[in-house]
Order: sequence, then C-alpha cells, then structure tokens
Amino acid sequence: MSDTTQTLKRHNHRAHPCKNDKKEELLALLLNQNDGKKIIVVTAEESKLTTEQTNVSIVSDRELYKNPDMRCALLISYDVPDKAIVYMSRITKSDSHALILLDPSEEKLLHAIETLNGRTIMQERIEGFSEEIIEKVAQPTRKDFDPREERKREFISRDNKPKRNYDDKKPYGKKDYGDKKSFGDKKPYEKKSFSDDKKPWDKKEKQDNKFIGKDENGKAIFSGKSGDRNHSYDGTPRPRAPKLTGKKISIKTLNKKD
Repeated sequence: MSDTTQTLKRHNHRAHPCKNDKKEELLALLLNQNDGKKIIVVTAEESKLTTEQTNVSIVSDRELYKNPDMRCALLISYDVPDKAIVYMSRITKSDSHALILLDPSEEKLLHAIETLNGRTIMQERIEGFSEEIIEKVAQPTRKDFDPREERKREFISRDNKPKRNYDDKKPYGKKDYGDKKSFGDKKPYEKKSFSDDKKPWDKKEKQDNKFIGKDENGKAIFSGKSGDRNHSYDGTPRPRAPKLTGKKISIKTLNKKD
C-alpha cells in the first residue's frame, strides 16, 4: 500500500474553521476533549508549540517523514501545507481520525487537497472560534411580485412631486421666435412674373445647322451639335435614307368548318 493512500472514513475526517490567532486556544480544547488517545499534532514548519500531555507529540512534516513508524489514533493538522501530497502523507499516520485547524486564508489549499483526495472534507464550526455567519436577506422572487402594490407606490411618488407653476406662461401658448423675416412689399407666395409673355417651359425654336467653315485640319465646322452626323467630312449634306415601310398583310377570317 502506498504511503499516501488514506484509509480514513469520511465522517472521521473534518476541518474546524479558526483564525490563526485562536488556533492555540482551540488546540488546547481539542487535546482536553481527546485525553487518553494517542495524538500527533503536525505543523508545516518547526514551531514553538508545547504540551505537558504525555499522549501528545508535536512534530513538523520533516520530522514525521523521518519517523515512518509513528502512528496515532488522532492526527491534528495545526496548519495546511502548501502541497496537497504532503498532507496526504500526514493522514496515513492516523488509524481512525484526522482534524484540520483551518484559517480562512487556507481555503484554497484545502480545495487542492479535496481534489487530490477525490472527495470533500466536512467543515465543523466550533462556537467561539469560527466566524459568525451573516445570513443574507432573501430577495423577493418574481412570484412574490405584486404589480398592484408597485402601481400604488408609483402614484404616491407622483403625488408628492411639486406641481409646476403656469401663472407666468401657459403651457399651451405658442413660442415666440422673434421678428419674422421681412419680404417688403412682395409676398412670399406670389408667382414670379415673366417678361414678353415668354414662359420658361416654352419650347425653343429649332434652328438649322449652318456650315461655318473648316478648321486647320480641313474638318467642317457647324453651328449645331447635330451638324457632324448630318454632313460629310467636307461639309456637304449627307443623303437621307428613304423610310422603310412595312409590308401590308391581308388577314382573312377563317370560318370554322362544320
């Protein structure tokens, strides 16, 4: 069997939450409660802990490792070692029970031990040594929510608000934007007048393209844009192609045969 294999039953393996400044007092209490049993108290480093009880041995992890034949009925860990495997080798020295004096700062180390051990270690609080548990007030769930009560509170808070004073200015009065833009004698909605009875949407008179001359390259120049496509390069008009008319087809009504 391996030296790190623990054989303790789960209900015989416990941790007592206690701050470091009260650990000596709690240790003395536990030793008196288990008077007559063979007890080993283990610390991570060599400590100044002493006891007059002959059934109690106080050793460090190094001293415990050097004495493989040391056995006890109750092993008390005064602190938690940095490595979980070291703690597992501690509890192999106990035949039945193991206790831990657990400071809140050692919770993370305890989690590592539980992971290696494969099960949790029960924590038992002793009155006067563990921190007081502050019970949190349960918040109301959605099931307990009453919309009628919420609506009442809303109306009460609305009635307590100071009312607005409308004496100087009516809430429905129009805003004053200052002086309006002046248009003089002319109204902004009057239509624009056009001279010579000519409207901007009237069609412009069509003017024929005139041959003006030729440029330095000998190309003809015309007064309009369509002159280039209606005249040849030298300026002579192009002959107009005759309009093609479609063939007339005579469609006779076909009578349905009897």
